[in-house]
Amino acid sequence: MKKVIDKTVNLELVGTNGNAFAIMGVFQRQAKREGWTQDEINKVLKEAKSRDYNYLLAVIQNHCEVKEENY
Repeated sequence: MKKVIDKTVNLELVGTNGNAFAIMGVFQRQAKREGWTQDEINKVLKEAKSRDYNYLLAVIQNHCEVKEENY
């Protein structure tokens, strides 16, 4: 799957509440923390919401990459 924008956030979705709104919320908060513009966030969320739940998960996951682990 092609990325909507060529960026990722440092976020692990495993263990996140599976509700679509919760997933979008945690993604949006992390993207803001990492300096994404609201336009960039909106593009990803718009694409994520364009189809079904599985597509939403795939789009959000495609823009997440665990870069740091807290041990």
